[in-house]
Amino acid sequence: MTVWSPNSSYHGEMDASMWDQRYESSDLVWSAEPNQFLPGLVADLETGSALDLACGEGRNAVWLARQGWDVTGVDFSPVAIEKAWQLGTDEEVEWVVADVTDYEPDRQFDLAILFYLHVLPEDLAAVFERAIEALAPEGTLVAVGHAVRNLEEGYGGPQYPEILWSEDVIRPMLDGVDNIEMEERLRQVPDADATAIDLVIRAVKG
Repeated sequence: MTVWSPNSSYHGEMDASMWDQRYESSDLVWSAEPNQFLPGLVADLETGSALDLACGEGRNAVWLARQGWDVTGVDFSPVAIEKAWQLGTDEEVEWVVADVTDYEPDRQFDLAILFYLHVLPEDLAAVFERAIEALAPEGTLVAVGHAVRNLEEGYGGPQYPEILWSEDVIRPMLDGVDNIEMEERLRQVPDADATAIDLVIRAVKG
């Protein structure tokens, strides 16, 4: 997965080794708690099978498993997957080391989630396509990313507009799902006493 910014000095490859180094730098890069939007986004769903793409250290996958979901978590960082396993040792989660842009699951899922994957649009489109393909009929897609507006009006997140999420960029990637709910939401960042702006998506496969 390549991240490139023609309008800045940043040119680089977002590869597993870079993320391995980041995940090795601290006990947990992210909180052990699920993303604050996730519980509300799945509260009305019956538990079933769930796929967490770009799961990182596994906080969302582990939370889903503790609610009774049968979860598969996928990330291209072996260090992240090892930490995810340690976080969820009391839960049955299938952890997979794989690049989500070309990962092909061997079964369908009732829920697919994608949180804060920030790559160039062609790579992101490939991941959305695979997430939707992996859904069973009537399965639910949930996705959250830093909004473009966060760059100027929010806090944190990537500082390269071409990898931030907007409705204009994301909506064409949602071919194959219906009942699309997409809106910007404010997210409190307690450690920084600040507010971030995320784009939150929920849709259902027809």
